[in-house]
Amino acid sequence: MTSDLEEFWETIDAILVGRKTYDPVLKSGKPWPSYPGVKNYVFSRTIKGSPDENVRIISEDAAEFVRKLKRKKGKDIFMMGGGELAKSLFEAKVIDEVCLYINPVLLGSGIPLFLPMRRQVDMKLMESKSFKNGVVLVRYQVKGSRAA
Repeated sequence: MTSDLEEFWETIDAILVGRKTYDPVLKSGKPWPSYPGVKNYVFSRTIKGSPDENVRIISEDAAEFVRKLKRKKGKDIFMMGGGELAKSLFEAKVIDEVCLYINPVLLGSGIPLFLPMRRQVDMKLMESKSFKNGVVLVRYQVKGSRAA
């Protein structure tokens, strides 16, 4: 029996990551977690290369890169972390879905999940699922995305 997470990894072949999400891994000297058949793209204008052969640094415009990636044949693309990266991709209308795992913990402070944007992003609920540990998954379709 496979877990929801294992099933999820089988649906994607690319992970998009912002520099601030990747920096702690880069500084630790440990490799970025890799999954068979999944390419890892880190968006940065300051990092020139990665010691990890499973990571490709992308310095071009993120939205244009994602548009090119979406035109290629393949599985889904997953964006992990990166409020600034998410903001630029939302504003370019290239994000099709938003999937959030809500944990039953209030930290009181921290990094905002979404940064201020120039436009409202309307979404339609596609799925909600609660787990025994109190975590809730919500998955939304982004209305008006270029791929929707």
